[in-house]
Amino acid sequence: MAEPLSPDIDARRLKAVVTLAATVAFAASPLVADGFAGFAPDLFPVPQERPPVQPAGWAFAIWGLIYAALLVHAGVGLTRRADAADWDAPRWPLIASLVPGAVWIPTAGLSAGLATALLVVMLAGALAALARAPRRDGWTAGAPLGLYAGWLTAATGVAAGLMLAGHGLTGEMTAALLALAAVAALAARVIARGAPPAYAAAVGWALAGVIAANLGRGGALPVVAAAAAALALLAVVALRAARRPAAG
Repeated sequence: MAEPLSPDIDARRLKAVVTLAATVAFAASPLVADGFAGFAPDLFPVPQERPPVQPAGWAFAIWGLIYAALLVHAGVGLTRRADAADWDAPRWPLIASLVPGAVWIPTAGLSAGLATALLVVMLAGALAALARAPRRDGWTAGAPLGLYAGWLTAATGVAAGLMLAGHGLTGEMTAALLALAAVAALAARVIARGAPPAYAAAVGWALAGVIAANLGRGGALPVVAAAAAALALLAVVALRAARRPAAG
């Protein structure tokens, strides 16, 4: 007769199921909304028409990859790693990030302020999950969480910049420069602490989108230069982190 499962194993399997359910709800959200390629200008007291902090529209296509990667992560987590303690560690913070993420797109169409607050919650959960990601199974564990957390790092900075300029607290250029500096500082810290390459790649993709959106625009050279400098900084930090001996 088979021995009963321990409470810990039961709890891990339940969390694996909840993680998959939350991931499916999150990935399905664009199908029940109209998708997202930037806040509508009239959501702000000072309308944001082509704000310099916002990446080019093509940059948002990364969401397709992020959704697919997270679905793979959750699927492998349930079917192959449901009982594993290292795979269990990031589940609660990931769930805490994905649940508000499932309603983020419709929220972003109604309120930029509430959507920005949700991004902060999502980012906090994503970074906590990334910090707890298993060291093994990089392509199905660390890489999906890194892509997700990396893009959210950039997206939260962009939203904060839009809030600054959109509420008249700073000009658009100043807001963009402040947002880029904050994104670079946070991303460099996360990368230096051993984030997988996918994290740096997602942040870098967003920065490349900001550069593309501002090339050739009159007066936007400081934003292009700041985004390029942020890219260079993150590349240096990532190279140094990669050269460090692995812990343990």
